[in-house]
Amino acid sequence: MNEAAAALAPQAWATLCEVRLRGTVLRPDPGHTGELELMGLVARRGDLVAITDAGRAAHASRARLAPGSAEEAAVRDVYQRFGSLNARLLRLCTDWQLRPGGVPNDHSDSDYDIRIRGRLAGILDCACAELDRLTAVDERFAGYAERLDGAMRRVDRGDHAWVASVRCDSVHTVWMLRHEELLCALGVSRADEQPVA
Repeated sequence: MNEAAAALAPQAWATLCEVRLRGTVLRPDPGHTGELELMGLVARRGDLVAITDAGRAAHASRARLAPGSAEEAAVRDVYQRFGSLNARLLRLCTDWQLRPGGVPNDHSDSDYDIRIRGRLAGILDCACAELDRLTAVDERFAGYAERLDGAMRRVDRGDHAWVASVRCDSVHTVWMLRHEELLCALGVSRADEQPVA
């Protein structure tokens, strides 16, 4: 394991993970990033903190499950089923934002939104069952199911942004973070992923 990653305290490690998974973090607590900045693992750019090449390498070293381990096999098993769910969820996010014919969804047709919401709930039921399996193997996956559920509760209260907005922990945002977490655990890059038809 990378020495820098191994030396990180739990809070610093959690912050490094958040920056790595999100790409950049807006206005994080300096108390959580100071150690990382001193080590050259993140860099502050105005109000943003971004991961550096050294930070990416440190994260990859510590986040990667041991190749050939039982934990890696269990996570890989879930990941192999993830592609089809991922394709379905991304399609639904597009359908939520654009109605047939590429017309922006203004959410005035409640029947249309209810149908999308029902399909989305079905996908998330499958995803949360898989997350339970992942969490039993590795605690890093704990909390994703609750975050997805929280986003859906916001949608049910009429806050349409919580399906696909990048400005909040929407269903799409939390799903993307979970996807990145899977890739990091298995040492797979997005460029290496096989597209799902």
